[in-house]
Amino acid sequence: MSKNPMTKIGATIVTGFLGAGKTSLVRHMIENAGGRRIALIINEFGELGIDRELLLGCGVENCKEEDLVELANGCICCTVADDFLPTLSKLLDRPDPPEHIVVETSGLALPKPLVQAFAWPEVKARVTVDGVVTVVDGAAVASGRFADDPEAVAAQRAADPSLDHDNPLEEVYEDQLLCADLVILNKCDLLDQPAIEALRRDVGGQLRPAVKVVEASHGAVPVSVLLGLNAAAEDDLAQRPSHHDAEEGHDHDDFESFAVKIGAIADPVGFAKRIEDVMTAHDILRVKGFLDVQAKPFRLVLQAVGGRVQHYYDRPWKPAEARGGHLVVIGQKGLDQAAISEALAA
Repeated sequence: MSKNPMTKIGATIVTGFLGAGKTSLVRHMIENAGGRRIALIINEFGELGIDRELLLGCGVENCKEEDLVELANGCICCTVADDFLPTLSKLLDRPDPPEHIVVETSGLALPKPLVQAFAWPEVKARVTVDGVVTVVDGAAVASGRFADDPEAVAAQRAADPSLDHDNPLEEVYEDQLLCADLVILNKCDLLDQPAIEALRRDVGGQLRPAVKVVEASHGAVPVSVLLGLNAAAEDDLAQRPSHHDAEEGHDHDDFESFAVKIGAIADPVGFAKRIEDVMTAHDILRVKGFLDVQAKPFRLVLQAVGGRVQHYYDRPWKPAEARGGHLVVIGQKGLDQAAISEALAA
């Protein structure tokens, strides 16, 4: 059956801070797509693409290489014209275009500039933003990751009254919430019910009217909840405030990322403990990547955020594939890259 040429293709923007569970949500969506043709645009802040590889390694039949496009080494909100729009046009110009497009942003991306791109005339006639889905790491918010320490801020201002204090983590997190049409309160399995209820009140107080909050664990949310929001977000940009509305541009100078090569390891549990110690010592926001475990035929995935480290085997190493470990480290500007690299590679 041919598609009505006047029917716009829906696009879902999946946003959320580093380690919130965006890729898990997208993977669950693909696994339960019910045959719907979904194309994915995956954006990474670091120079080494990890999320696309994670999705390709999930073993889902309809998760094909040609349907997963990666935009690495920069936040998509800063490269809309140069990277995102050409990529979107290529997907739309296929002989058999996707039925739905999902854009997974970097954890440091602001969603509003991306929504604005869908208002460009050459895009608006063909695609509509079905919804902005913001994934929230419930455990991270509950631990105060995005909140200022009032005493520390007061001390800083007392020492320097002219200090224009801001919290870059909090700004990105709040921008992602303020643009949302749906919020997924993820990692609820790590919280008790009183903590979840407190988070609902806290998150709900920062949202636009009528935005729903859905609880989830491991990003497991029904596709029917995620798709079909019919928000047409590009038409109500004025109702989606941002900390950066008054700025001509936006950069991510507050954050940095680098990659570390890791030799074959013998003890995944011991290495995970090392990761945890290094993250604590250097206040690292995020570590993710792949590891080569001695005498094991499978590739090991490692994910770490907020002091929590997870690892699992996702697929066998391919016959012609060079085995080796690579990790991406993300944090606020000023990381001691040499010390971190030495500690991880030791």
